[in-house]
Amino acid sequence: MGRRVLYDRCIVGIVASLCLLGGNVYAGDSNDKKTDDPTIKEVLDCRYRQASELSEGKSTSEVFPSDDLFRPLLADPKQPQFFALWQSQQSLNERTSTSIGSVGFGENFGFYTRRQGCNGWQVSLLTGIFAQFDLDTSNTAFINVDFNVGVPLTWRHGNWSGRLRFYHQSSHIGSEFLGAHPGFQSIGLKFEEVDMIVSYDFRKWMRLYGGGAVKIKVEPSTIDRGTMHWGFEARTPTPWGRFDGFGLLTNPILFTPVATADFKSVEAQDWYINTNLLMGFDMFRAGSFKRFRILFNYYRGYNPYGQFFYSQKTESFGLGAYFAF
Repeated sequence: MGRRVLYDRCIVGIVASLCLLGGNVYAGDSNDKKTDDPTIKEVLDCRYRQASELSEGKSTSEVFPSDDLFRPLLADPKQPQFFALWQSQQSLNERTSTSIGSVGFGENFGFYTRRQGCNGWQVSLLTGIFAQFDLDTSNTAFINVDFNVGVPLTWRHGNWSGRLRFYHQSSHIGSEFLGAHPGFQSIGLKFEEVDMIVSYDFRKWMRLYGGGAVKIKVEPSTIDRGTMHWGFEARTPTPWGRFDGFGLLTNPILFTPVATADFKSVEAQDWYINTNLLMGFDMFRAGSFKRFRILFNYYRGYNPYGQFFYSQKTESFGLGAYFAF
């Protein structure tokens, strides 16, 4: 009981902090910042800038690039990224409710890129860890963890971009979960998958994407292998406001509202459409690759993690903090 109260207070604190920041935000275009300030330098981040405006200049090659040519799929539950998410989850099979804590650790690490402005290609390494915990138990029981590792090849030409990747996933059920559910049968899920996504940036504020995936090796082998994947992301072309720390920050924090939806239809689920919706604020500073996001979440579909993806249908809502580097 005490743990639950402490967690609820943390959630209230996050919301209160966001409201406090919002109260000190004032509307303004990011172009209004002091561009003559030598401490604020423009950076070229091809994940978030309009690529058609950044295609000039000579071709360059770079080892260990700081950015990527394909913007990560923010609303994809299995996108390698750093996040901490609380969800109130209801099982649509058993009609039970649980408070779930989900954390993710992962990133695409760029190895080599060849580009002209933001037009070109890049090869990277992806790593991701996705873990879930039952917050209603006294020991915050560990439920499941997925490990992902693979190689993505990304490209961009104007407003078009794409990602082709090969990756491996292995899933492991938590011993605490198995101890509390003696009848649960672990299937030792693991697979290799190839997926491809093509994306289009529409008029600076809307992004549409779609594609699919196929498992080339899966255990158990009886699991069907096809997936269809699509979605959208909407954000304002310029920040809606900024926070300067009551005049203490030389380089203010910029705020951009974000709304995004991700959909997956999986053959092993008879092509049921799993829906994940996120909405909130993307916060960053001019001249920095780092981003911090506070996002509200709604999910309906099969549990996106581990072997639950093939058996447990859920509906959940929650609040999360997301970090990008």
